[in-house]
Amino acid sequence: MTDRESQKVELVDTSGHPMGSTTVDDAHQAPGRLHRAFSVFLRDPDGRVLIQQRAAVKTRFPLRWANSCCGHPGPGEEVAAAARQRLIEELGVTSVPPLTEVGVYTYFAEDPATGRVEHEYDHVLVGEIPAGLTLRPDPDEVAGTRWVTVAALLGEMARDSRAYAPWLFGVTTRLAEASPGGMPQSDVPERSGGR
Repeated sequence: MTDRESQKVELVDTSGHPMGSTTVDDAHQAPGRLHRAFSVFLRDPDGRVLIQQRAAVKTRFPLRWANSCCGHPGPGEEVAAAARQRLIEELGVTSVPPLTEVGVYTYFAEDPATGRVEHEYDHVLVGEIPAGLTLRPDPDEVAGTRWVTVAALLGEMARDSRAYAPWLFGVTTRLAEASPGGMPQSDVPERSGGR
């Protein structure tokens, strides 16, 4: 088990109230235990968001495209503080922007390739970054990165979701709904291919 898998996560109820703790490894074993997590989007001045392809060594949904950075705060740890630390660790972002929470997305997904389970109360955060931000991704965490508009990303996932992490559609929708001008529910594309 990697060191990250032995770290503690905060178990929560469906309203996000703390209910104890367990290890990352235990929380992601079937049937899964609902726990606090975060999904970060970095957004550039053109409104594009950074997405990353998860490294092949990830224990859950390897090589799938996901948002800029994901992780779990420790029990009692402030979500944005934990997210800032993961941005440094995963992407090598040396000047971490302020992060704003734009919603919560609760989901359950099973990884057919690894048998692991995601059952997360996921805080969706966004950080506005300057043009030309230098990234130094950790190859043990990130296989690739690219910039994409939110509308284009939602369209890609609606056409074929198989290349994407199962939470990405939900967290991207939360971001779109909270963005200037919003996104009425009727404009959210239907997704094909299931989780």
